[in-house]
Amino acid sequence: MRTSRISQESAKLFNALSSTGRRSSSRLRANSSALTSDIGQSGDLVVSATIKNEILDDEPTAASTITASTAGDIEDIVLPSSSKKRKRGAETPATSVTASPAPKRTSRRAAVKVEETTITPLRQKKARKQPAKKVKKEDGEVEIHAPPNWQELYNTCLEMRKNIVAPVDTMGCETLAQENISPRASSTTADKRFQTLIALMLSSQTKDTTNAIAMRNLQTGLPAPGGLCLENILEVAPERLNELIYSVGFHNNKTRYIKATALILRDQYDGDIPDTVEGLMGLPGVGPKMAYLCLSAAWGKTEGIGVDVHVHRITNLWGWHKTRTPEETREMLQSWLPRQHWHEINKMLVGLGQAVCLPVGRRCGDCELGLRGLCPSASMPVVKRVKKELAVEY
Repeated sequence: MRTSRISQESAKLFNALSSTGRRSSSRLRANSSALTSDIGQSGDLVVSATIKNEILDDEPTAASTITASTAGDIEDIVLPSSSKKRKRGAETPATSVTASPAPKRTSRRAAVKVEETTITPLRQKKARKQPAKKVKKEDGEVEIHAPPNWQELYNTCLEMRKNIVAPVDTMGCETLAQENISPRASSTTADKRFQTLIALMLSSQTKDTTNAIAMRNLQTGLPAPGGLCLENILEVAPERLNELIYSVGFHNNKTRYIKATALILRDQYDGDIPDTVEGLMGLPGVGPKMAYLCLSAAWGKTEGIGVDVHVHRITNLWGWHKTRTPEETREMLQSWLPRQHWHEINKMLVGLGQAVCLPVGRRCGDCELGLRGLCPSASMPVVKRVKKELAVEY
């Protein structure tokens, strides 16, 4: 019958396709031709077979697994499913739906980023020490010439001190005397000068903060009226006086000096303090520094420079001279420094030594003299690193 002949031809076609099931490195697309046959006139049977075969890289075709049966019709041929998984990248049937995973929700969070910034201080070339020079005149006298850069250095330091508040500015000996402390109007100024002298006598080898506490103890601990005055110092017992000034250095010696000075002032100066440097230096425990400072603060007379450890140390660091003692420093400064600066230089350099140019651990990075290259002893860091934390969102 015609039907059997068509089935045989279809089987031959499938056998031919299965024999070519070899591996290929290229994608081939083969379409089998449609077979159409008519059977009979009234009971014509139309058989149409369309086989679409796609050969992927290194993958056997599905048609190569088909086994044809000559006994059955083409409608009875079943294509077996492949046991191997489809390679990634292969085309998926149109009927299959792949659900893509939902994108993960990222939350905005803050992170801390640390940035390092390198800062190079603005400074000039380090200055050289240019001390005062001794020049011998034709007549044989020796004249002292001031350091070449002293005025620029002095003025810069003076401007810088206007922005620095040091203990000497608020608790220095000139600020510790009380106003209107005596019940007798005629003795008010004398008592104030006396307190300035006592403050200077206590300040030796003592910090300004400690000295201010001791002075406050004397002003409030001695009997009223008067408080710290010559009469009360004469009447107070040495043990009680020593107890009131116990916090200062060498308080035992200073107790004896104060009691002895009170007797001298009563007997020789009519209850007031001397108005000359020689008279002040004649008092027990009073040296040149105290005498010049007391004369300037109490009497308003500037006859010399009060040189303490700060003035002595800093002027040597500046290279103005090379001296061994404060007294040598005073003599060198007075030989060339204009007299108008004799009073203010002490307070200026004492405050600088207390706040910036410390005896140990000088803060040269905070000093304008070092930044401008005026101080020959400045120790400046070449590079200063600053870390900044920045908040970054991502």
